[in-house]
Amino acid sequence: MKKIVYIIGAVLMLSITAFAQGYVINLGIVTTPKSFHYMAAKKFKEIVEKGSNGDIKVIIHHSGSVGNETSILQQLQLNALQMGVITAGPIDKFVPSIKAIEFPFLFDSYAKVDKILDGKIGQAILNDFKSANLIGYHFLENGFRNITNSKRAIHSAKDVKGLKIRVMNSQLQIDIWRYIGANPTPMPWPIYTQLSQHVIDGQENPLAVIDQYKLYEVQKYLSLTRHVYSALVFVGSKTFYDALPKKYQKLLYSATKDASVYERGLNRNKAKFFLKDLRKHGMIIDEHPDLASFKKKVMPLKKRFTGIAKKYLDQILAQ
Repeated sequence: MKKIVYIIGAVLMLSITAFAQGYVINLGIVTTPKSFHYMAAKKFKEIVEKGSNGDIKVIIHHSGSVGNETSILQQLQLNALQMGVITAGPIDKFVPSIKAIEFPFLFDSYAKVDKILDGKIGQAILNDFKSANLIGYHFLENGFRNITNSKRAIHSAKDVKGLKIRVMNSQLQIDIWRYIGANPTPMPWPIYTQLSQHVIDGQENPLAVIDQYKLYEVQKYLSLTRHVYSALVFVGSKTFYDALPKKYQKLLYSATKDASVYERGLNRNKAKFFLKDLRKHGMIIDEHPDLASFKKKVMPLKKRFTGIAKKYLDQILAQ
């Protein structure tokens, strides 16, 4: 708790110092400048600063310098930060309806992803952020998540049994891997040290993250399970947003949309490169695991969905 208070205080001082120049947006991400999170944040910064003729300044705090994603969301609620690029998983404690898009094996293509998240269901979920004193601006992406580990090749669900797998701080993600048979361990990012010291056996992430964080140095096996589509969200402080002139409110929405489309394109265009690079670095890759065995294990999870999350999940499954 002391760390969170210190971070909030430091960011507030930064905001006050710079405020004389106009509006300041402190934007927090947990990943490095090599990540797509950062590239999206940088594009957003360029669009906003140009579109406001310099009246809005965007300061990007990367590499977890202002805390993990849960901490960033808490700071957004307090307006200690004004924006963040956040993975959908940790958001479900603040906005339960977002669990609907985290259901395993829900999406089988980017076309379906875009249809849902850019459509009425996606917009309805983003609107739900307001009840948590947050603004859900737009969806961008991590991509489809895949499992890696240092112990053995994973072809079917039975191969996962007993493995200690790092998961996001999300009850749904914990439940997914518990149902499959792993020993899920919630842990904030980054996790390279824990993997190298064998505190955990493996993890699950999109190819871009696995490659950019050089997890091939500490993980031998990769299985392309594509078990969850991992969305990112441009999240904002509602307090900050409500205090802005309408022209700048519109600018933030248009800037996050443009930056999201830009980032999605980067991520999807690089997928083949990442796979090739991971193989070049020695990873043993199963490109065609037994997905039916995984799906069978996780389907009972649907019974645990209730309320608005169940409503959205049923709507997506019906399409």
